[in-house]
Amino acid sequence: MTTMPLPPASQTRVGSAGAALAANRSRALAAIRPLGLGRVSEMVGLHLRVTGLRAAVGDLLEVQSTPPVLVEVAASSTEGLVCLPLARLTGIQVGAYVRHTGGPLQIRVGDALRGRVLDGLGRPIDGGPHLGALPGMSLVDVDGDAPDALSRPTITRQLGLGVRALDSLVPCGRGQRIGIMAGSGVGKSSLLSMIARGTDAEVSVIALVGERGREVREFIENDLGPEGLARSVLVVATSDAPPVERLRSAFVATRIAESFRDAGKDVVLMMDSLTRVAMAQREIGLSAGEPPATRGYPPSVFNLMPRLLERAGTSPHGSITGLYTVLVEGDDLQDPIGDTARSILDGHVVLTRRLATAGHFPSIDVLESISRVTGAVTTPEQRADAVALRRMLAAHRDVKELVEIGAYVSGTDAEADAAIARMPRIEAFLRQSMDEQTPTADTWAALHQLVAR
Repeated sequence: MTTMPLPPASQTRVGSAGAALAANRSRALAAIRPLGLGRVSEMVGLHLRVTGLRAAVGDLLEVQSTPPVLVEVAASSTEGLVCLPLARLTGIQVGAYVRHTGGPLQIRVGDALRGRVLDGLGRPIDGGPHLGALPGMSLVDVDGDAPDALSRPTITRQLGLGVRALDSLVPCGRGQRIGIMAGSGVGKSSLLSMIARGTDAEVSVIALVGERGREVREFIENDLGPEGLARSVLVVATSDAPPVERLRSAFVATRIAESFRDAGKDVVLMMDSLTRVAMAQREIGLSAGEPPATRGYPPSVFNLMPRLLERAGTSPHGSITGLYTVLVEGDDLQDPIGDTARSILDGHVVLTRRLATAGHFPSIDVLESISRVTGAVTTPEQRADAVALRRMLAAHRDVKELVEIGAYVSGTDAEADAAIARMPRIEAFLRQSMDEQTPTADTWAALHQLVAR
């Protein structure tokens, strides 16, 4: 007996029915599969220990309490899993049941994130619609790998930041990573808000890590403003957030920036501050049993920094220009975090308290600041003008004390004479109000006029 083949349309219906049956069978098996539960066996300091459950480092577990509390696996041993909470542990007792959520932290990314404010775990806190209800959003893991070194296009184009002192004397390339080094209270956040409003980049992703809760709304409404917020995504983890959330906020912001870069956009990623990210990792490492090393920072901190910072930069699709503030201890630029950051990043900007207290804003010490891609993103004429201004500033610094006490004799140094004569114009060029943005072409034209003989 000969079997006649089914028509193509019937084959399609049979195939669809088979796929639906297989999907239903998988869901049914998942529903009747026994739920693996562990238990909290110990709670000490910042961490708790879970036994009876298998999970990898970085996985999220849920402690079944009221309300449920998410914890992240930080270390594993024969005695159980060392977990750190993503919320307060109030109400949790030894013996509480713990279940595996299925994997590490995931967040939603997409173009609809522009103008939104998220917490350190990527959840909206601005009262807007739920991210899952927005079109074009996709779910991705927070952890990722940096682009391969040989796949990164070289940096050849300048990215205008809208700040004259930076665009002329510390030019930033698209895909460059720069550290902003300063002590507390000298204008780091204000400088970032200027850049967010004046940059040529299509999207700004701003991570506020360990900030005072009072300052978050002030930054959004006063410093950033509606114009800056509309082109930005904010990730906020205040100083009272658990250390895991503060640490994860840096990776959440980086992953959001990567999603925009993968879509072919030029992104500015601003993180305030890298030091507080390192401090969060220090709390996590010490709580997990790591030995303290340099100034109390465990080895995992110095492994974390390149893993985070190398994810910014160029890719075959787009670019992430990283601006990371470094809160140096006691204005000491040689502290471990600042020194490590300078060794990884492609340049640094130094803000000084001396300029800030004198009312010079932005308080950028241009002679101590450097960009390692200046030669690749500027023309010979632009570099010549920048070097001429730097030489005048250096000459003025050398004779400043003599000028102040009236001991300098005009004609002793030609460059010092030129600097003294032009210093009012130089300071006017380097000073800039927060509401003022200068296009890059106008900045270079003004610099040329300033140094022209």
